Amino acid sequence: MITILDYLIIGGYFLGLVLFSYVIGRRYAGRADYFLGGRRMPAWAIGASMMATQAGVISMISAPAFVALRPGGGLQWLQYEFAVPLAMILVMAVLARTFYRANVITVYEYLERRFGAGTRLAFSAIFQVSRGLATGVSIYAAAILLSTILGTSLTVAILLVGGISLLYTTMGGIAADVWSDVVQLFVLWIGIFIVLGYVIHYGGGWENLLPLIPEERVHALNWAHGLGDGATFGFWPMVLGGFFLYSSYYGCDQSQIQRVLSTPSLETARRALFINGIGRFPLVLSYILVGFFFAGFLKAVPEFAALVPPEHPDYMIPVFIKHYVPTGITGVLLAAMFAAVMSSIDSAFNSLAAATVQDIYARYVRPEASDRHYLNISRLMTVVWGLLCTGFAFLAGGLAPTVIEGINKIGSVFYGPILAAFLLAILSRRATGVGVIAGLLAGVGVNLVLWLCFEAEVSWLWWNAIGCIVTLGVAVLLGRQASPIEEEPVGRELWRELRRNAHTYGTLTAYFVLIVLISWALGHLGRWLT
Repeated sequence: MITILDYLIIGGYFLGLVLFSYVIGRRYAGRADYFLGGRRMPAWAIGASMMATQAGVISMISAPAFVALRPGGGLQWLQYEFAVPLAMILVMAVLARTFYRANVITVYEYLERRFGAGTRLAFSAIFQVSRGLATGVSIYAAAILLSTILGTSLTVAILLVGGISLLYTTMGGIAADVWSDVVQLFVLWIGIFIVLGYVIHYGGGWENLLPLIPEERVHALNWAHGLGDGATFGFWPMVLGGFFLYSSYYGCDQSQIQRVLSTPSLETARRALFINGIGRFPLVLSYILVGFFFAGFLKAVPEFAALVPPEHPDYMIPVFIKHYVPTGITGVLLAAMFAAVMSSIDSAFNSLAAATVQDIYARYVRPEASDRHYLNISRLMTVVWGLLCTGFAFLAGGLAPTVIEGINKIGSVFYGPILAAFLLAILSRRATGVGVIAGLLAGVGVNLVLWLCFEAEVSWLWWNAIGCIVTLGVAVLLGRQASPIEEEPVGRELWRELRRNAHTYGTLTAYFVLIVLISWALGHLGRWLT
């Protein structure tokens, strides 16, 4: 039961966020401050912010539900993290290095320099639509939590979550987003371990829960290929498809790369990406273990299992908090949950506003306006996008069995083709704007066909790789007759980059091997204990 103490804790948390954002926002003089924090952000804060954004409420609520309840779930969700260190290598060596040197606010500005204004506008529009939809799913996930625990309607919960996120994001810009994410990551991690502790406590101890965990929940590695075998979450689609997904998400998605561009130097940007590549797995492992013990708790406490709607496995943790967590601690956990959702929503609102202002308004509507004018327009567009994303949250419930799948399916339609376009811009001397746009349409079109007609046969993780390959193929074919641009051979420069930072890239590769071995060991240990 929610008491006055819980409401005071939650209200104090929200008030602190708003006041903090207000203080930071007062220092801004223009859009560069609002969107890039004056390029003064330290590596550790950016790395923590990136971790918090990805491991937000979507993961904290939906990933444990996947592990404990979803058919075909279990520890194999750990495979979804395998590609992160490998993707960081491509992002650091090619994408982030190029964008940082280009001194841009949005990565789509770089596409205009290479392919023309039409290409920039097209890709910025795709980002705005796809990120807006995905943010709506995030708001919906948070509203599930709020409505279930507080007993409000889903409509009221969606409006409350969207409104609070919008308020502090509009005032504080990217710097407030980053620093609040650092705090929110700390609060989120505390909340994860509090939930884990209560699950073990009310389940009679870990020695009582482990034997009750179904065997299918213990398997961490699934060597299936996900092409016609019905295995959505096999090792190969998660590693290969995940590599394309994460490379695009961290290197080409404005909501992530904007953080990297807010650092004071390229070396600082590299360190931030490295921190993210190393730090994500321990964070993900912690909330996967929550789901693992929930699988036993559902057997040990059947009356709890009866409270979780079969059609909504994402309600599992909110229902547990409502019925099993004592007063006061409930407020702390709610603050942790809202920390998770804020970390993903705040950056989306800010980056969507950045793309609209920089790629459309400042490019076509008022190209010669003052910085103060652009700052005001930036805050206005943050409000507009906040309202749009909140509106889409009302439609997000029927996308997939768990929210985390819905948000990743939306992204996987676009991520591969977008990654291909930026790789062509950076690495190809013959690619043209027309070819890239045609390739993009072909790649997205193929992915939509796979989603609508072959979803059961082709894992959605493969869409990232397939869309990238189709886009590359079409663009390269159409650019064969174009005259090459006059630039230093990219291969030579890339080789110098790899040699200069070989220790960093070698460490990330070794870390990939390590987390695969850890997951394999956890699966075998789990089978032995259960």
